[in-house]
Amino acid sequence: MFKLLRRTWNYLTAALTGRFNEVADPKVQLEQAITEAQDQHRRLVEQAANVVANQKQTEMRLNRAMGELEKLNASARQAVTMADEAARRGDTVKATDYTSAAEAYANRLIATEKEVDGLKQLLLQSTQAANQAKAAVQQNSTLMQQKLAERQKLMGQLDQAKMQEQMNKAMASLSESVGQDVPTFDEIRDKIETRYARALGTTEIAGQSVEHRMLEVEQAAMNTEATARLDAIRAQLGISPASSAAAEPSAIGEGVPNPEAEPSA
Repeated sequence: MFKLLRRTWNYLTAALTGRFNEVADPKVQLEQAITEAQDQHRRLVEQAANVVANQKQTEMRLNRAMGELEKLNASARQAVTMADEAARRGDTVKATDYTSAAEAYANRLIATEKEVDGLKQLLLQSTQAANQAKAAVQQNSTLMQQKLAERQKLMGQLDQAKMQEQMNKAMASLSESVGQDVPTFDEIRDKIETRYARALGTTEIAGQSVEHRMLEVEQAAMNTEATARLDAIRAQLGISPASSAAAEPSAIGEGVPNPEAEPSA
């Protein structure tokens, strides 16, 4: 029973995850991934700073211990010297006191030397850890820069994909039916071309009729009369009709009398 419940839970989790990935906005998910990477880099920097701080603190402790070691060594040497001088003078009391002081300095010197050795080992380890932490931060910083550049590239690809999807939808709507009551672009084009072709055919047929020829004759007569009237006006004004004489045979046609010849007749 427990196995069945666990399998059912895993199935539901996978199904919900797949459904979420389908409906989730990739741009938002990309920003979430970048934000998470930036947070991890910030935590790494903080940890590296703590490691480097520990190395610096160990270095300061070592410097203090070495300074103390130097002082103790000098004090021990001075105590031994003073004890020897007191013994030469026959002052056994001071000689004993200086010898005791020298022994105390020697004990502290031994303890400080051990502390210095331990701090040296600790400083070596902390320095290695600090170098590794710095290298990790530098490597992760490089990866972050690559991720940021990749984000810009992915953002551009996502925008291009969205634009291409919209273009595909627009192109599909031109050739596919949107609904039962909405004609397609091809259907509308065929309808318009059919009407246009029918109109051209009707006009062509009408142009071959007797009525159309009669209208052409009447129009030609009107054009001839208008031309004669204009030539008469030019003659009254003393304007030479030579500029229009060359165009009259083609515009008026053969067999049409020239209005300038009528007064002479």
